[in-house]
Amino acid sequence: MRLDRYFSRRRTLDLESDNLEGALKELLKASTSRFKDLERKKLLPGLMQRENTMTTYLGNGVALPHLRVKMRRKYVFAIGRSREGISYEGLKNQEKVHLVVLLLAGEGARDYLNVLAAVARLVKDAAFVDMLLKSESVDDLHEQLTSAFGGIFASPRKTRQSSINRLMLRQAMRVAKGAHCDSIVVFGDTLLSSPVEPPAGFKEFKSVLISRRAKEGDVEDATFGDVIQVRSFSHGRLAQMRSAFLVGLTRGVFKTSDKICCVGGIPGSDQFDTLVVIDLKDEFQALLAERDNFMPSDVSAEVLERVIGVAMELSIEGREGKPVGTLFVLGDTKKVESMTKPLVLNPFYGYKEEDRNILSPFMDETVKEFSSLDGAFIIRGDGVLISAGSLIHTPEFDQSLPSGLGARHAAGAAISLATGCLAVVVSSSSGQVTVFRNGIALPLVERSLGGKSL
Repeated sequence: MRLDRYFSRRRTLDLESDNLEGALKELLKASTSRFKDLERKKLLPGLMQRENTMTTYLGNGVALPHLRVKMRRKYVFAIGRSREGISYEGLKNQEKVHLVVLLLAGEGARDYLNVLAAVARLVKDAAFVDMLLKSESVDDLHEQLTSAFGGIFASPRKTRQSSINRLMLRQAMRVAKGAHCDSIVVFGDTLLSSPVEPPAGFKEFKSVLISRRAKEGDVEDATFGDVIQVRSFSHGRLAQMRSAFLVGLTRGVFKTSDKICCVGGIPGSDQFDTLVVIDLKDEFQALLAERDNFMPSDVSAEVLERVIGVAMELSIEGREGKPVGTLFVLGDTKKVESMTKPLVLNPFYGYKEEDRNILSPFMDETVKEFSSLDGAFIIRGDGVLISAGSLIHTPEFDQSLPSGLGARHAAGAAISLATGCLAVVVSSSSGQVTVFRNGIALPLVERSLGGKSL
């Protein structure tokens, strides 16, 4: 989604206030000067109340205050920059906020949480935030913002693509033709200093860019039909492959019958060195056997992507340097709840559904904190967190798991077999991330005890 149309130069300013309330007053003044249906006096209490209930600080010196309001416009953004920094209650180590991104959303905006998540992904990038803070003028700041939220970062000077990379891309096209592939996939994180410039023949295929960010500043993504964001947690070649294909299947980018030519290399090496042809039927044979779509009908693709993202972060980062194992159960919630019972008081009970949706960027840290509880997260198909610390008890099934998988994996396999849900398991010992559907396991991230990919 292009968000740049909701930005305005008059709502981009250098802040004079040294506290959050003052900064919000400045931003609301800029927002309400043109849109007469917005009442500033009513907005400020709502924003401050949200701050008192749940912080909107994202890290990297960025706060994202937001509020639903009655207005004709779908979204209004106002951006405030403070070079000196403003005080923000609750931050440690004298940290200050240097960028305030105010989002006002109309009550009818259905993709509100997706917009919040998209904004959060950009402003969580420390390099991007640093670029904004160093912009010489507010005009430059506004230009950088509109470029980024329009889907294309202000690109660095393009360097000449190496002859080997050009050769690899041409060969990928020939291999795709010879193998009768449906798509060509390029793993863009391989390149850092040079853009991906596919040959003209790529247009004969469905082309997909796999990248750690949805829109990559150093990648010419406009030449690709689709872009899939998958974070890579290792330096292995094509380490993002299974996760990317799974996301592509849920979005409809790929079909289960597709054959795909992949070109990639070691992330950050600036050198393509790998060509491989993948038949999705073979790659996901057990998971997709006799099924055209493994997704439960009530689970949205965005929710599964977000859960996988959080699971992968826990797999690598853990909590406070310690490995954490956890289980997420998505979809078929009523039947799942009939087979669970609480181990602890439900930490999500009583909150508004919008405030406890896993699509909200402000839920990331909360979910990671509660991942240390025994039991499972129960998540509705639309992303609403129903409970944490839930014990799963299902009928006994005759199922066999690969050696090394313990009780958490057994519970994930059993609940996915007894109900129409998906289960995502993070192993506390190895960090392996596994998806279960109908009792069948699909490892997404496989890690050894040493932390290197298997």
